[in-house]
Amino acid sequence: MNERIGIIGFGNMGSEIARALKNDYRIFVFDKDRFKTDNINGITVEDGIPELAASAEILILAVKPQDFEHLLKELKNLIKDKLVISIAAGISTKYLEKVLGNVRVIRVMPNLGVKIGESVSCICKGGFATEDDLLFVNELFNYIGFTKDVPEEMMDAATAISGSGPGYIFDFIEKNSLDPNNFPEHARHDIMRRLERAAEAVGFSHEDAAFLSANTANSCINMLKIIKLSAGELKKQVASKGGTTEAGLLVLDKGGTWEEAAQAALKRAKELSKGS
Repeated sequence: MNERIGIIGFGNMGSEIARALKNDYRIFVFDKDRFKTDNINGITVEDGIPELAASAEILILAVKPQDFEHLLKELKNLIKDKLVISIAAGISTKYLEKVLGNVRVIRVMPNLGVKIGESVSCICKGGFATEDDLLFVNELFNYIGFTKDVPEEMMDAATAISGSGPGYIFDFIEKNSLDPNNFPEHARHDIMRRLERAAEAVGFSHEDAAFLSANTANSCINMLKIIKLSAGELKKQVASKGGTTEAGLLVLDKGGTWEEAAQAALKRAKELSKGS
């Protein structure tokens, strides 16, 4: 395939996406922390954002939400006719279009499963993106796992389920001292049912709730087997301070249900989001 894909930000998510795609696409990356892009193979490292934008037809924005405003200002005059894919939590396509203009934007929310190629990525398109753009982005993110198209108004709910759901799952596994290498099937089904009910509580249809819960649960259990970190350590990785997962876990620590945890995470996602 000849598509040239530029990735801005080479942290956990950006680097995993780059490595998954590099055998089939031409990948260009830039990160302001040059240490992160040292000694990588099969990927072109650019000196700056203008150079990266000149090299790539498709841009994946994989920087932290707090760095977005500055990045968008720098990109504004560099992205004519390019497809822009944002994986920043809480930043709507309307906000991106407001800053960037009439640009083809797709918003994606991957989750921690990217570590083992089993991310659950929720995807929605902006007002100027085409159905072909949406199909292409699904194809890209299938390289790192499973995809589900959702309307933009459900993206905060997706954050509360596929984004924060791993936190609830690792918390449950830790508290119940479950062995990932000999994982009881009844516990797997219990986790899926809990997350499915939580997904329905924040507005997902039964079908979408079942898809998100089953794939998120299985990827979390597989992660424990493959990367050899404890459930407690993985829970810390997904529960950033002041974020949606932390809000959900606080509810669970007080004896709340997964439905209540997801509703707390959704509330926090809405507080953090940048809309139109």
